[in-house]
Amino acid sequence: MAAKTQEFSISSLQEKTSKEHEDVIKKAKEELFNLRFQSVTGSLSNSSRVKKLHKGVARMNTLLRERELGIIEEPAPKETDKGKKKKETSEAPDDAKDAEKA
Repeated sequence: MAAKTQEFSISSLQEKTSKEHEDVIKKAKEELFNLRFQSVTGSLSNSSRVKKLHKGVARMNTLLRERELGIIEEPAPKETDKGKKKKETSEAPDDAKDAEKA
C-alpha cells in the first residue's frame, strides 16, 4: 500500500473549500497529463507519482460530490486580513451616522 502524501490526505482536503478543490484538481490534471506524456516518451523518473495524483484527484472529486449531496458540510471560508480591514472600515461610518442622529 502506498504512503499517503500530505497534500492529498483526507484531513487536509476537508479543510479546503470547493473552489480550492476545483483549482487543485485542475492543476493536478495538468500535471497528470504531463506525467503520462513523460511515461510514453520514456523520460518519467518517478512512476509512482502518476498513481498518487490519480488517487488524489479521485479523493477530491469524492469530497466535492459528498458536499453536493449534503453528506458533509463545506468549511467556512477563512477570513483574510483584507476582509477584516473592510469590516472595520465599514463599521466606522455607521458609528458616525449614529452620532449624527443623536
